[in-house]
Amino acid sequence: MASQTLTDSTLISMDPIFHILKIVPFSVLRPPRLRLKLPSFTLPSPMTVFALVVLTYFMVVSGIVYDVIVEPPGIGSTQDPATGSIRPVVFLPGRVNGQYIIEGLSSGFMFVLGGIGIVLMDLALDKNRAKSVKVSYASAGISSLIIAYVMSMLFIRIKIPAYLSSVFIE
Repeated sequence: MASQTLTDSTLISMDPIFHILKIVPFSVLRPPRLRLKLPSFTLPSPMTVFALVVLTYFMVVSGIVYDVIVEPPGIGSTQDPATGSIRPVVFLPGRVNGQYIIEGLSSGFMFVLGGIGIVLMDLALDKNRAKSVKVSYASAGISSLIIAYVMSMLFIRIKIPAYLSSVFIE
């Protein structure tokens, strides 16, 4: 009842010209019968999704957005004070909020290596695998995680020379 009064009041308050434009063409014309199929698509495999997630993670932690906006050089250079020759520099020392492109990519690779190490250690917990495969997964995961951690700490120490030095002195 309430919906009928709402419809009646809507028709009464409708502009007559709009009403004519809305009704007249469809009294003469008839919309075609379209037999459209909904497009069917298959879902990507879990490994494809995982690869896309890892690639996106690599790009984000590597600082691709920073590289596109700021456009830093790929690698830096410094002059050797003893010989006067120009040496390539991969890490931008002393600036935490700046990076060379190679520095970002190498740091991002270390983060991805650590993440893959965690995934390998998780795969080592599967009960349906042979013991040798589980040991291989666990050792590869632990070693990649240790390598990623040690290299990331090395990168931070190159970037910030006095990083965590007061912790080890006391």
